[in-house]
Amino acid sequence: MPELRTPLVRPAVLSDDTALGELDRATWSTLHAVQPRPQPPYEPFFDDCHRPEHLLVAEVEDPAGDMRIAGYIRVVAATPLACNAHVRQIQGLAVAEWARGSGVARGLLRAAFALARKEGANRMTLRVLGHNAPARALYESEGFVVEGVLPGEFFLGGRYVDDVMMGRSLAL
Repeated sequence: MPELRTPLVRPAVLSDDTALGELDRATWSTLHAVQPRPQPPYEPFFDDCHRPEHLLVAEVEDPAGDMRIAGYIRVVAATPLACNAHVRQIQGLAVAEWARGSGVARGLLRAAFALARKEGANRMTLRVLGHNAPARALYESEGFVVEGVLPGEFFLGGRYVDDVMMGRSLAL
């Protein structure tokens, strides 16, 4: 794996739509996806429920020397309830194959924690498929703990897969 520069993490903008859609399709895997593989014609990445203000993107210099999007994280309010406004939920994290193992995901997570704190949140949650060992290890290394398991919640690739709920405090 070639060493990449530290990622520049920034808020997503509407003009990121094409690059994010391509990244999302390129990283689709039964390791994390519960929806079928996207097929053409492709829908826009951004829609009414998936807006730029919900995403942070990481840009790094790729192996060819060009700056491009290497990953994204989608973080939203866990629910619309006022009594739950202190919680943010990760609802998507993707890193391009060429950028994996270089700290992009960790950089996105830490930037998401900082932004959530700035917005007044003090807790972050997520859901991850039980068989996604690399993601679970990353989340655990960043302070997430398993808070619940829905055994056999999904039937993917011919087998039942657990849905694992994880959470962590955002207190410093």
